Amino acid sequence: MSFADRISDFKESLQRRRFTEPLRTQRLKMDIKEEKLSPEEEKLNKMSIEEKLKIPVNDPACVPEEPVTVTFAEVTSAAFKIKDNILRTPCVVSHMSECEGMEIFLKQEFMQRSGSFKERGACYALMMLPEAQKKKGVVAASAGNHAQALCYHGKKLGVPVTVVMPVFAPIMKIQACYRFGGKVVVEGNNMQEARHLALVRASKLGLTYINGYDHPHIIAGQGTLGLEIIEQVPDVDAVVIPIGGGGLIAGAALAIKSLRPNCKIIGVESDRSPGFTTSMSCGKPTIVTVRPSLADGLAVPLVGVNAFQTAQQYVDKVVVVKEEWIAIAILRMVEMEKCV
Repeated sequence: MSFADRISDFKESLQRRRFTEPLRTQRLKMDIKEEKLSPEEEKLNKMSIEEKLKIPVNDPACVPEEPVTVTFAEVTSAAFKIKDNILRTPCVVSHMSECEGMEIFLKQEFMQRSGSFKERGACYALMMLPEAQKKKGVVAASAGNHAQALCYHGKKLGVPVTVVMPVFAPIMKIQACYRFGGKVVVEGNNMQEARHLALVRASKLGLTYINGYDHPHIIAGQGTLGLEIIEQVPDVDAVVIPIGGGGLIAGAALAIKSLRPNCKIIGVESDRSPGFTTSMSCGKPTIVTVRPSLADGLAVPLVGVNAFQTAQQYVDKVVVVKEEWIAIAILRMVEMEKCV
């Protein structure tokens, strides 16, 4: 079988798994234990989705007219606060180095307990809550990684966490949120609806809404990854960072450029959700049409206002890649690095 045929088969198998898996989420409800709800929650649950979507909402931490620029001091503060709760992941030389004729390092954030870098921001955001709000709890909208990270660290820190996950969220990630002790609401046909419904819950139930990529504390927490890269590879020439909502590249680029100004920051996003590229061209966060992608974690229609405000001055270049190249990259990671 040719390499092209292998890529085609691999891509098709991933797509089949990705887009048939959500159909099984409906069966998850049968396995959930009944939870005791407050009168406010019962009233909210009796409302239809259409009724909830008509309720005006806003996120006080992410105001388009007043974007926040996260500072390097906030990143270093986050690093100090979360150091005992977050794994300092390895940054190892890649097997691809020999093929490409250069030293390539991989920052292995998949080794975090919940499987992604999202733990950094989630942990810091929870730790920075006022004591009264820690008791009341938080809510977020997420299809997976942010939700898992919040649930995991919420349980460790004693903060009640509710996550609103859209109906297409992978069942494994929904189950992980339950396993980590979170309250899960599977609601919303897309991320925009899930976000709105989460903000409604925040408003009606007195919870703090934590945006998964645009809350200033989330951005600062993700920036700790950049600090570690500089510590582990002091002479790094360039860092390639994936872009979805922009929180990771904003925090990491801020940290890296503050310590090593000549290091190039290269962002990468899917051509099926080129939000950052479009926003850079327009000079402000701009909504794009999102299509299904293997890189579902990057499928965000609008980059964060705070993330964009922080990142735009540090990003040297953004590369938009096609779906075929994402499939090839996944295959390379499996075959050469034994990880994805």
